[in-house]
Amino acid sequence: MTKPTVLVLKKLPEEVARYISEHCEIMDLSVSENSPEQLKHALATADGLLQSGVTIDEELLKSAPRLKIVSNISVGYNNFDTAAMRKHGVIGTHTPDVLDDTVADLVLALMLAVARRTAELDRLVKESGWGPSDEELFGIDVHHATLGIIGMGRIGEAVAKRARFGFDMNILYANRNRKPQAEEKYGAQYRTQEQLLRESDYVVVMTPLTAETHHMIRKEHFQLMKRTAIFINASRGPLVDEKALIEALEERLIHAAALDVFEQEPVDPSNPLLTMKNVVTLPHIGSATSKTRRDMAMMAARNVVAGVTGQIPPNIVPELK
Repeated sequence: MTKPTVLVLKKLPEEVARYISEHCEIMDLSVSENSPEQLKHALATADGLLQSGVTIDEELLKSAPRLKIVSNISVGYNNFDTAAMRKHGVIGTHTPDVLDDTVADLVLALMLAVARRTAELDRLVKESGWGPSDEELFGIDVHHATLGIIGMGRIGEAVAKRARFGFDMNILYANRNRKPQAEEKYGAQYRTQEQLLRESDYVVVMTPLTAETHHMIRKEHFQLMKRTAIFINASRGPLVDEKALIEALEERLIHAAALDVFEQEPVDPSNPLLTMKNVVTLPHIGSATSKTRRDMAMMAARNVVAGVTGQIPPNIVPELK
């Protein structure tokens, strides 16, 4: 019996590749080194696709008559045109839960880094700029401050847990639905987004990117925030109007920002955020630990194998269930 074919667009850990090859034929293709035409040609004979960022739309699906499933190695799936996938009968899966704690760790790292100016002061020491006055090195306390979380999903709750029990922070949250469990566990208090922005010392955005959440944080939102507030985004860059964020920092509407994501990735070298001392910038590494990325790859592999062998994958995105 012929094995189904899975097109793989990411380098996989050896054990993950071995698992897939036990059930399927693997066809490797590096998107960064190949053209869209080559991708479409490869998809013509693929039953499954394992990848992380290629846009799955009507045009691509027309070139994939055998395709049954697209398995993202990520929790986000804003690269899925779910209407087109439904039309073509293609399942879409992602990798939720497995990266929650790792991303939450990074959010706290960003919070501490920007509040205590660790990246900036690391450069100062290495450049021999450490002067006699320590007042110039002052940062802002994290402990007992008020943290506002926009998007109290699994990662948002993991951030709340760390902030509440690790730093005695007061937790506010804005979400489509109330989260009684988070309120009970972490003392989290529900607020509208506007109320949260006015009251918080730290604002963390942790919502998925959809048509509705694109640019959900704009200039008028930064105008609501405290001038001493710190803004953190470790979710998706386009959630924020980046031009408005730059203006808010330049006009001192907010104190500082810490970013793991941007509207354009990789970041344009001319982006003003890269020259601001009060902005910490990271290269979209929220889930980037070896264990978590390995676990994500294995979850995605199990999803794609299930999809091409007639089983129900465990992590189908909600819009395609």
